[in-house]
Amino acid sequence: MRILVTGGDGYVGRALCRLLAHEHEVRVLDLLRYGHRRPHDPALDAVELVHGDIRVGTSVREAVTSFAPEALIHLAAIHYIPECEGDPELAVATNVLGTVNLLQYCPPTCRFVFASSGAVYSPELTPHVEDRSPLGPLDVYGLTKLQGEEYTRYFAAQRGFPAVVVRLFNVVGPGETNPHVLPEIVAQLKAGRSVLHLGNLDPRRDYIHVDDAAAGFAATALQGAVLPGASVTVNLGTGTTASVYELVTELAAISGVPIQIETDAARLRKVDRPFLAADTARIGERFGWAPRRTVTDALQELWENPNLPEALLQKYRQ
Repeated sequence: MRILVTGGDGYVGRALCRLLAHEHEVRVLDLLRYGHRRPHDPALDAVELVHGDIRVGTSVREAVTSFAPEALIHLAAIHYIPECEGDPELAVATNVLGTVNLLQYCPPTCRFVFASSGAVYSPELTPHVEDRSPLGPLDVYGLTKLQGEEYTRYFAAQRGFPAVVVRLFNVVGPGETNPHVLPEIVAQLKAGRSVLHLGNLDPRRDYIHVDDAAAGFAATALQGAVLPGASVTVNLGTGTTASVYELVTELAAISGVPIQIETDAARLRKVDRPFLAADTARIGERFGWAPRRTVTDALQELWENPNLPEALLQKYRQ
């Protein structure tokens, strides 16, 4: 099968392409915002890389029409929330306009998989259910993802292709490209610091291993039945949560580093939901997917082989 992956050189994208490349013809469309900072991966040798910007319609048209994908998995996005808040124009142009560009050139027989986010939900203290939990983003990122969902459903119905909206929760494991909380913690520890400067420690999040996230996107693209013109929405998480404090405590045990925590006011978000978790019954029923790894597995691998951006590591070596 021919599969086009946008953002395929990113965090989840590389794990997904490694998974798909064994049996499928895979093309990646990526802007390479972070450059080729990671070591060569032989598993990706067969993956064709097209350097292009999803905000530019002509680039998207050429990448899609010349390949004629049978599945299109759209991962490319600005998803680091401080960056979205600091540059909303870039976030909207990438996350909304870029998505529309891909949708308008998606072949009628191609399944379109859109990477949305748990950030589209309103805050609740129980796991979110796709068609029952209220929607209400709290930030620019969540707003752009909700708009992307709406455009996905609209174009699928208008153009007659099947679509899956995948609401991804917090991903953890080696190879992160953005300075989210766990890469920040590991970067500080790897630089020899035992006093961590962190923001709010109490919010509980649903952390999914990067390889499980990749497997979830593969399942929604390749498994199950989705009728032409129809859209299915699923959560991609684990259903369990952990706080930042619990993660730090577990990392201390894994690393053997005695850790102290100092609150950094600059890292405290103005709005920070107390709880975010996925009800994953639907993705299991519709696409046969279930998580295979725990957050402990992810933390162990992240510590042993963080594969973090050099800029983030240098930030704490100074």
